[in-house]
Amino acid sequence: MDIKQIQELVKLINKSNIGELSIEKNDFKITIKQKKESVQQFVAPMAAPMLAQAPVQVPAAAAAAPGPKKGESEAPKAEKLLTIKSPMIGTFYRQPAPDKPIFVNVGDEVKVGQVVCIIEAMKLFNEIESEVAGTIVKVLVDDASPVEFDQPLFLVEPA
Repeated sequence: MDIKQIQELVKLINKSNIGELSIEKNDFKITIKQKKESVQQFVAPMAAPMLAQAPVQVPAAAAAAPGPKKGESEAPKAEKLLTIKSPMIGTFYRQPAPDKPIFVNVGDEVKVGQVVCIIEAMKLFNEIESEVAGTIVKVLVDDASPVEFDQPLFLVEPA
């Protein structure tokens, strides 16, 4: 089962009333459980020991775009901001290696196709490219944090 099939399963679960889905195939097992506002996912080969990891839950406030504060007339309006979201489940990294520079910071201009971060999934490091052009307004995830499928990573003011 590849990552695209897993992503489609997550979308299907999110859109349905299914509470839990388990699939076992040879040495591969996946269980997707849905709660009220979050989806917990556990993926591990049956032959390898499962690592203990607490499920990640994103508070609704963290996923929402920030609104302008009183007295900030130059702040971009929340409804104009675009979101770069995680295309997969994994661990979010802002730089390619500990001794390398960060891909993008707040205030940086990004172009379509520019690498903005890396997500490690199943020991593979996947470069995540921006699908929008504009200025990074906010980084929504801490470095080396676990992320869920479709979780907002960056807020971008369109160019």
